[in-house]
Amino acid sequence: MADFLDDPAALWPATPLAPGTAPQPRRWVWAAMEPPERRARLRELRTWVEWLRHTAELHNEIPPCWYRHRWVREMLTALYLGWLRTYEGDRTPGRELAEAEWINTLLAFKPHLKLPACAGGHQEPPPPPPPPPQAEQEWELYLATSADTTDPARHPAEAEAQRMAAELDPPL
Repeated sequence: MADFLDDPAALWPATPLAPGTAPQPRRWVWAAMEPPERRARLRELRTWVEWLRHTAELHNEIPPCWYRHRWVREMLTALYLGWLRTYEGDRTPGRELAEAEWINTLLAFKPHLKLPACAGGHQEPPPPPPPPPQAEQEWELYLATSADTTDPARHPAEAEAQRMAAELDPPL
């Protein structure tokens, strides 16, 4: 792994860009990626996570086995993409405190990144319990009979929505 402290540019993969353009961060959906892309992006994320663990002194909060825990990996992915948009993205008017907001988001995530079970080494999470035998039938019955899924559509602020629509599209 490159020494990211000496060369922060090593955090980003080299991609050819048109002159004068910045890379556009893309959304990451792990399950939707083909395996080669998934491996490449996981390597990219690992480089950044190692930088974050060192820079923000999070070695006690983010365990070395973070990548083996899907939900922790999802949270770190969200933090990484938010960090890219904040520090490398376009400057959006009204977002003068974007960096401070990102740090607040990191602090809010911190308790959820810690895995006490892995403090002494990686522990596999317990497998999810199997669904109850009638779960599928109960689900379908709920969809067919619940007021949540069968009531007609009705906007809770229908009158105001109609007034706003009339203002935007006045009669000729």
